Amino acid sequence: MAPAADEPISPRSARVAAARRLARRNFRGKERLFLAEGPQAVREAAAHRAAGRATLVELFATGEAAERHAGIVAAARAAGARVHLASDEVIADIATTVTPQGLVGVCRFLDTPFEEILATGPRLVAVLAHVRDPGNAGTVLRCADAAGADAVVLTDASVDVYNPKAVRASVGSLFHLPVAVGVPVEQAVAGLKGAGVRVLAADGAGPDDLDDELDKGSMGGPTAWVFGNEAWGLPQETRALADAVVRVPIHGMAESLNLATAAAVCLYASARAQRASGGCRCVTVS
Repeated sequence: MAPAADEPISPRSARVAAARRLARRNFRGKERLFLAEGPQAVREAAAHRAAGRATLVELFATGEAAERHAGIVAAARAAGARVHLASDEVIADIATTVTPQGLVGVCRFLDTPFEEILATGPRLVAVLAHVRDPGNAGTVLRCADAAGADAVVLTDASVDVYNPKAVRASVGSLFHLPVAVGVPVEQAVAGLKGAGVRVLAADGAGPDDLDDELDKGSMGGPTAWVFGNEAWGLPQETRALADAVVRVPIHGMAESLNLATAAAVCLYASARAQRASGGCRCVTVS
C-alpha cells in the first residue's frame, strides 16, 4: 500500500508526463492504461477488480480534493494504488476537462473477451456498431448499465471506449458491466445468435415497430440491440445480419431521436419485457 507523498509531485515528474500521454489513443493502447477523472469515476475504479487485479493503479489528487474525498483516497490506497498529492497545475496538465475536479486516476484496461461474455448466457446486450462519438458511446453504456444489461460490445468500427470523454459520459458505468471491444460486427452477431440471443437492429426506418414487438410478446427472451452511427445509422449489410430491424415509433412531430435516447428506449423496452413479472428496483435520478 503506497503512502501519499509529503510534498506535491513535481509538474516535471515522469509520472505526470506518463499520465498526460494517456489522453492519446496510441499511448493508451501501448500501455493498456486509461484516465478516469472526477470523484465518481475514481470511486468506481477503486472498487473494481479485473482478472484478480485492482483496476486503479495510480491517483493524482489536489490537497483540497484529497480532504473533501478522503474516503475515495483511502479506497485508492486500499486498492494498492500509488497516491500523489498534486497541485492544481498538475491536475490541469493531466486532466482533459476544462474545470477538473481535483482527482485523476490511472486505470488498467478492463475489457472482457467476447467469448467470455457469450459463455455467461447473456440476456440483454448492447452492441455499438459504427458509433464514433465518445460521448454517445459512454452515454449508451450508462443506459445499458441502468437497464440491467449483461454486457456492452463495441465493434472494431466504433470509438475507443477508453477515450476520456467516453469514460466521463459513462459516469462510472464502465466499471459496472463487462465490455468487449474491437469485435467485428459479423462476429458479434454470429456469436450472439449462437448463444441463443435474438439480435435486433435499431433503425429509424426499420420495418418493425417497437410497440408492435412489445404487443406481440416477442421481447421477453435474450436480446441484443445493435446501434449504429449517429449520422447515418446502420449500413444495409449490418441490418441484414439482424433477426429484425426495429424502429422506435415517433408519435409526435419530432423528426427523429438521437442515438442515446433511442438506445435508452430500446434497452428499457427489453428490460421491462424481461422483468414483466419480477419488477425492478427504484433509484434516485441524478
